[in-house]
Amino acid sequence: MLKTINCGELSSSNVSEVISVAGWVHRRRDHGNLIFIDLRDRSGIVQIVFNPEISHEAHEIAESLRNEWVIQVKGTVLSRDAQAVNPELPTGEIEIFADEINVLNESFTPPFYVNEETEVDENLRLKFRYVDLRREG
Repeated sequence: MLKTINCGELSSSNVSEVISVAGWVHRRRDHGNLIFIDLRDRSGIVQIVFNPEISHEAHEIAESLRNEWVIQVKGTVLSRDAQAVNPELPTGEIEIFADEINVLNESFTPPFYVNEETEVDENLRLKFRYVDLRREG
């Protein structure tokens, strides 16, 4: 499975396409039957949906995912329902329903999270520059 497009490049023009994306798990939300992953790469964030009715195997793997794990996902781009559109994201009108997932690398808990807007000690940021470079602004 090769990456076919960057996360931030997806739009409503890609609806119904089967694509493959790769990146870091930015956030994971488990809503019982459905698992939602915000997948981040250098270009942006896209929401991935794991539904056991589509792929039981992918859903089982998604249950074990944690922040900053590196994954690759193949799935179908679909439009979100009107009430589910996220105007905060450029990709907020679409989501990917996952058919396949490949965990490329697991990660230890980082010394600070890249998706939190908290103040981090300057010495800690310097010591873990490779983590700090993933933070926004």
